[in-house]
Amino acid sequence: MKKIVKMSLVAAVAVAGLTTANAKPLEEAIKNVDVSGTVVYRYNDYNEKNSDASQTNNYKIGLNLSSKVNDDVKLNTRFIVGSTSNDFVTLDTNGNDSQANVGLSQVYFSYTGIANTTVNVGKQGLTTPWTVAIDSDGNEQTGTGILALSSVGPVTLAAAYFNQTNLNESGELASTLNSLANAGSGAASATNAGGAAVSTVGVIANVGPVTLNGWYLDMEDIFDTYTLGAKASFDLDAVKLGADVSYTSLDRDDVATDNNAIKVILTAKAGIVDGKYVYVGTDKEGGITAVDRDAATSFITWNIWTNNKTDADLHHLSVGVQALDTVHVSANFTTMDYNSGAIGSAADDSQEELYAQVVYNMSKNLSTYVRFGTYEEETNNVKTTEQDYRGRLQVQYSF
Repeated sequence: MKKIVKMSLVAAVAVAGLTTANAKPLEEAIKNVDVSGTVVYRYNDYNEKNSDASQTNNYKIGLNLSSKVNDDVKLNTRFIVGSTSNDFVTLDTNGNDSQANVGLSQVYFSYTGIANTTVNVGKQGLTTPWTVAIDSDGNEQTGTGILALSSVGPVTLAAAYFNQTNLNESGELASTLNSLANAGSGAASATNAGGAAVSTVGVIANVGPVTLNGWYLDMEDIFDTYTLGAKASFDLDAVKLGADVSYTSLDRDDVATDNNAIKVILTAKAGIVDGKYVYVGTDKEGGITAVDRDAATSFITWNIWTNNKTDADLHHLSVGVQALDTVHVSANFTTMDYNSGAIGSAADDSQEELYAQVVYNMSKNLSTYVRFGTYEEETNNVKTTEQDYRGRLQVQYSF
């Protein structure tokens, strides 16, 4: 974030309007305002043999404004130009050029008057391992409530309570959560999952080269879940190694099935060469371990993700080369077997993708990547998607 020297009249009036009781000259009103954000354009071109081809333009702008109220309090806001679920607005090239939704996704106060402690009150991002609070090129989960973070030595404690969220709309499990809310009892059942209260607690501890974390979350009348993880990095001069292991368990309130997943991520870097291997396995009874498939308790590549995949075994391998200071080239392969049928059925499904990616960081605030590859899918050993060639161009400007 950096200080702005000028801003739009509308934004300036909005900030000044918050202190009408103590009106100030415009220059003084905006001098303690910080602005940051991202502008992302994405073009997808999918040439699918077994279905119609699609070409889409995707746009998303995120604008963050932070205004100092006094020495202990800041006002934070986030505006999104995109979809109503805080995601890209997607325009099919076969249709007309249309407008994006503009909305205020976050507005909350941050209090830092207690040493090593931050308390956020208001409409804010859901900062949990199961959700995505801020994403430059994906959907975001928000809620109204209170979040507190406090550090004591190497340990950070977190606690939050939200009396409403946008989980009825944002996240790939929105329709599932709405169904569970309407089928259950309690505050959420009258409308949708957005009315279900969410509470969570977490602890993060640094022990030498290892970072440990444990979180618990309850979504009223819908599910409760916990996750445990350990992450470590080792610098062996010639080689840098990393490991990230986590286990997540989620219990729905309406059924007795188990949803859990174990995830292992191994990384290595030697000179200009880097590599990553990922394994994720989900339970035979269910694999719902996140609200958003981009969340930390799930795993996603380009076209393949583990969230809500039953009895899944995913293997991902990536090998890259830092060809130039500004150019990174990689080859990526992912395969996943899972079961899309009823619990205990013999359904045998699989997905596989192979793609190359080139990332060009023209400057610190401007990044571009290009992907091209293939995707295949089988349902009960019958190919439902084959020779599916997919390409993507994405440009991101950060400020």
